[in-house]
Amino acid sequence: MHADPESPTCREESQLLPDDWLKVKPVPANGNLSPGIYYPTTGSKRFVDDRHPVPSPTDTIPSRSHRHGATRRARRRAILKNGECNILKSKISQRRLRFLQDMFTTLVDAQWRWTLLVFTLSFILSWLGFALIWWLISFTHGDLEPDHLPPMQETSNWKPCVFNIYDFTSCFLFSIETQHTIGYGSRTTTEECPEAIFIMCLQSIVGVMIQAFMVGIVFAKMTRPKHRTQTLLFSKYAVVCQRDGELCLMFRVGDLRKSHIIGASVRAQLIRSRTTKEGEVLSHYQTELELNADGCDSNLFFIWPITMVHKINADSPFYGVSAADVLQERFEIVVILEGTIESTGQTTQARSSYTTSEIMWGHRFVPLVTYNRERQGYEVDYSKFEETMQVDTPLCSAKELDEFYGSQGDRRSIGYVATRSSLPGDVTLRESINSTILPPYASPLVNIADRLVADALRRASLTRRPSSVKYPPNYFSSPTEESSSSSEEETKRRRSKKKNNKA
Repeated sequence: MHADPESPTCREESQLLPDDWLKVKPVPANGNLSPGIYYPTTGSKRFVDDRHPVPSPTDTIPSRSHRHGATRRARRRAILKNGECNILKSKISQRRLRFLQDMFTTLVDAQWRWTLLVFTLSFILSWLGFALIWWLISFTHGDLEPDHLPPMQETSNWKPCVFNIYDFTSCFLFSIETQHTIGYGSRTTTEECPEAIFIMCLQSIVGVMIQAFMVGIVFAKMTRPKHRTQTLLFSKYAVVCQRDGELCLMFRVGDLRKSHIIGASVRAQLIRSRTTKEGEVLSHYQTELELNADGCDSNLFFIWPITMVHKINADSPFYGVSAADVLQERFEIVVILEGTIESTGQTTQARSSYTTSEIMWGHRFVPLVTYNRERQGYEVDYSKFEETMQVDTPLCSAKELDEFYGSQGDRRSIGYVATRSSLPGDVTLRESINSTILPPYASPLVNIADRLVADALRRASLTRRPSSVKYPPNYFSSPTEESSSSSEEETKRRRSKKKNNKA
């Protein structure tokens, strides 16, 4: 058995996942749930979608433990990372005839060595073909006889069809001069042979057609919009993290050139297996993924790199997919960037894809656009284009996350604490630390006390208790204040005891 080149072991997939959640072990449900740990459930289906249900391929419950080095079932790519389609077509009837009928497109799509070979052969063969015709005209007219050669033509008073023709080499040179209208002046046609005049006109027309055809192929091949895709970038990995309380699948697109892509739009399609209600297995079923960027739709104002976001909600095919399922499922996400090239007005299309081994759960892209005061413009640091950072992200699926929180949308995001004021039902959000100390992408919960309070509030929300949570008056006070107040009380007690004893 040969090793699969798309297997996770060949790709060193263990480096793609954070060590924190690779070492997480499944914890049995005991009433104290937490969204940061995945709890196994019975009878769950992978890729839960009400419109396109997919049953589990096995009757046994798949293992969802995050073991270090757990193997992934990687899907063989339909679209390679450079955008080429990994499609092999076979058993096509009359394949050569069909491609020859569309010779122009065939030569444009062919590799450069074949295009240059056809370019060279088209001229050489045309020169040789018409040289043979000129030789036959001279031979049939008798211009190649020893007494009728150019040195003897004045003495014998012989008028040839073409002046200065000695042999086939002379005919070949005259063919080149005629086809490309070089006209050196030593070889010219005469009015002696009407067929020679007709062949001269025919070769001039054929030469112009060959030049126009081959120059058009070379120009179209050099200016293909496909080459513009070399400066359109897709991030190597896609990430899954929370944004505004929802799990999101994100990837980044960028453009290296100053000339922009007009009307740029990004689409994404999920390729996976699906079983219909009748039991038919669709091995390469395509599902459109809804994308947006910065609160807009998939139509981009493409002036700097943009992170495309797919919200994993009830309408998403990833609604029932957890971090453990990503290790076990086989699917491919094909992303397509389309737009018009500003400099040429041609339409281009760039493609890429992400397999399960290229999805990083619990990561977020690092910002790369900053304002440069010295150069008076926005600077894009493309060295950070692939850079990500680990963030707190639930390992459970979006469906289980919705079931866990229910209607408490203000408590979904990890990193913020929901505290209740004195009035019931009045909910406010506060950050755990000052935002000026940490960068904007850092997790606000770094203090263990804030984490404990957040966990206590989450647990309280799961139990049937009054809406308001009461804490001791000195619960949130600092340790220094508590120690000072307790010391003052002790000194007062000692003084009162001394006065009583004196009395």
